[in-house]
Amino acid sequence: MTRPDSPATGSDRALRDAPATHRNREPILEVLARWLPESARVLEIASGTGQHAVFFAERLPHLTWQPSDGDPESLGAIEDWIAETGIGNVEAPRLLDASRPEWPDGLGPVDAIFNANMIHIAPFEVALGLFAGAGRVLESGGLLLLYGPFKVAGTHTSESNAAFDESLRRRDARWGVRDLERVVEVAAAAGLRHRETNELPANNKLVVFERA
Repeated sequence: MTRPDSPATGSDRALRDAPATHRNREPILEVLARWLPESARVLEIASGTGQHAVFFAERLPHLTWQPSDGDPESLGAIEDWIAETGIGNVEAPRLLDASRPEWPDGLGPVDAIFNANMIHIAPFEVALGLFAGAGRVLESGGLLLLYGPFKVAGTHTSESNAAFDESLRRRDARWGVRDLERVVEVAAAAGLRHRETNELPANNKLVVFERA
C-alpha cells in the first residue's frame, strides 16, 4: 500500500498535497487515539485534500471515518487519496457546508467530529454553524475535536500567530485567529462542554468538547 505521504498516484492526476498535514498529523493522532472510543464513527468537517482522513483511519482501524468538505472539487481529491491508499474504513466523502442550518441526511448521528484549520479561514458564521451542527448530530457524550491556532484572553500566543492573523484579515476582514474563550462560549450555547485544551507544536491547539 502506498503511504499517505507518497507522491505517487493511481489515477491520471497527481494527488493533492497539503504540506501542513505532514507536520501536524502525528501530534493530532496522539490526542485522537487517547480520546476517541472504540468502534466510533467520526465525521471530519473540511477534510480538504483528504490526507488527514486516510492517515488517521489507517492508524485507528477501529474507527469509521466520514470525510466531508464544502468545496465540490475537494471531494475528488479525497476520493483520490482513498483509492490510492486502499483504506477500507474511510467512507465516500460528502458535500457539507458547515455554516448551513441543516446538514445533509445521513451524516448523523456520529460519535465524534474532527475539524482542523477551518474556523480562522472563514467568517465566524461558519464556526457558529459548526457548533450548532455538532449539537444536532453528535450522540450524547460525543466529542468535537477542534484543531488550529487560537488567541487566549484576547492575546496571540506567539508572534507568528499574530502575523498569520494579520495576513488572514488582509485577505478577508471576516477571517482571523479566534479567541478561545469566545469559541468555548459558543460551544456551550450549543450544548458542548469544554473538556480539554491540548498544546500542540507550531503554536496550535487541539480543543476537546463533549456533547451533554
